[in-house]
Amino acid sequence: MDDLLLLILTSPFVGSFLGVVVLRLPKGESFMFGRSKCPECGHVLAFWHMIPLISYVLFRGKCAYCTKKIPAFYPLMEIAALIVVLWASLVTTGVVFVISCLLGWVLLVLAVIDWRNFILPDIITLPLMVSGMGVIAFLNPDKLVIHMTGIVVALALFSALIYIYKRVRHIEGLGQGDVKLFAAAGAWVGLEGLGTLLLASTLLALLVTFILAVFQNKKPDRFQKVPFGSYLSIGLWLTWLYGPLSLF
Repeated sequence: MDDLLLLILTSPFVGSFLGVVVLRLPKGESFMFGRSKCPECGHVLAFWHMIPLISYVLFRGKCAYCTKKIPAFYPLMEIAALIVVLWASLVTTGVVFVISCLLGWVLLVLAVIDWRNFILPDIITLPLMVSGMGVIAFLNPDKLVIHMTGIVVALALFSALIYIYKRVRHIEGLGQGDVKLFAAAGAWVGLEGLGTLLLASTLLALLVTFILAVFQNKKPDRFQKVPFGSYLSIGLWLTWLYGPLSLF
C-alpha cells in the first residue's frame, strides 16, 4: 500500500517529465536540462506554474504570462501516467507492481512519440530490451533462455516481414524501430508471449484505423502510414500484465 500511495502521488510529476521527453527527444533537444517555457510566448515558467494537474486547473489551462491556451497534451500525459499506476495496481503487487509502473511509463513515451512522429528512438528501445532481460533474470531466471529466444525470434520475424513486404510491394512496411521494439517485447514477455502481443497489436491497429476512417468520413487507405509502434507498446503492456492467451 505504501508503494501504491507513493507512486500515485508521484505519477503526475513523472507524467510531466514524460511529456517533456515526448516533445524534446524527437527534436534532438535535451530533456534533462533546460527550463520549461510557455509554448506560445516563450516565457520561462516558475515552479508554481508547473505543478502537475493543479497548475493547469488553477490557471484555467492558460499561460500565466500571455494568457494563451496551454495544450491539453501536458495534463493528459500526467493523467496517463497516473492511469498506468492505477491499472498496474489492479493486476500486480510488490516488486512486480513497481516494475510494471516503470515499464508502463516507458511504453507510454514510446506510444506517444510514435503516434506523433512515427519514430521509436533507439535511446529508449535498446535499453528496454536490456532491462527486460535484467528483470527476467531477477524475477524468474529459469525462463531466461526462453526470453532470449523471444528476442531472436522477434528480430528474425520482423526482419523477414520487412524484406518480404519490400520485395512484393516495393515500399517499406515496417520501420527498424518496430523491429527493435518487438525484440524488446520478446525480452519482457518471452517467446510464448509474442503471438498474443502481435495479435493484440494488429487487431488494435486495424480497429483504430477503421474507427478514425469512419469519423473522418473517408475510406481506409492501404498505403496509409500507421504508427504500429504505438500498438506494439499497448500489446506489450497487455501481455505483460495478463500473460499470453492459452492457445499460444
